[in-house]
Amino acid sequence: MISYETRYASNPETVKKYDTKALRDEFLISNLMEKGKINLTYSHYDRYIVGGAVPDKTLKLEAIDPLKADYFLQRRELGIINVGGAGEVEVDGTSYKMGYKDALYIGSGAKEVIFKTIEEDEQAMFYLNSAPAHISYPTKKVSLADANKLELGSFKTANHRTVNQMIIGGVVTSCQLQMGMTELKTGSVWNTMPAHVHDRRMEVYFYMDVPEGQAVCHFMGQPQETRHIWVANHEAVISPPWSIHCGSGTSNYTFIWGMAGENLDYTDMDVAEITELR
Repeated sequence: MISYETRYASNPETVKKYDTKALRDEFLISNLMEKGKINLTYSHYDRYIVGGAVPDKTLKLEAIDPLKADYFLQRRELGIINVGGAGEVEVDGTSYKMGYKDALYIGSGAKEVIFKTIEEDEQAMFYLNSAPAHISYPTKKVSLADANKLELGSFKTANHRTVNQMIIGGVVTSCQLQMGMTELKTGSVWNTMPAHVHDRRMEVYFYMDVPEGQAVCHFMGQPQETRHIWVANHEAVISPPWSIHCGSGTSNYTFIWGMAGENLDYTDMDVAEITELR
């Protein structure tokens, strides 16, 4: 079963006037992981699609109406990260075993994508990001061990973290989609600090490994007009190109970042100095 919703782009001047409910309705995605379903959110920011697939046995990815396509990846590329138990993704008859935190890139033109849970007592949960693509690049699996790893931050500033670059130039060739996973060390709570903006592309944050009873406060908005959204485990936030994106948790956690836009340079950000945030 596939369900989807559409989110339209918002003007930052309008967002300044949003109350808590309006902000959450516009940018928070909270229904990603439902057993036996594929849930998708189609964003008009760079035509980005965010989704979750939780197969009780198998689930097939099919085109949704906004794509006006014969099959989902007719004009798109897809990134997948398994955030659950052992699973498998079958792409046009070729199977890829997916362990916890393994990633898979699928290029445009792949006609059949099937998600599978291998063990009944170990539910696979696949987090999905998709963007338009104009060239077909090869499908490639990237395990967590294969990722390009960056050690950033420090315990002193409570942002010591490992950035795992998984679907990114030098690891995987893609048209515009980039994905990775940032793991915060015990005792660290701040991610992506100092905050930044990259007006050339949008981003989506997916929060995971958030302990029961804990939460993450995701910060967004323009540097001089910030807003926040409280986020639970397995929820995501759409980050517009004009918005900062950072967060602080009540414990350490992991988040998956995904991006699309006109620039593949990972370091193309405009930093917002901590002392300048309002």
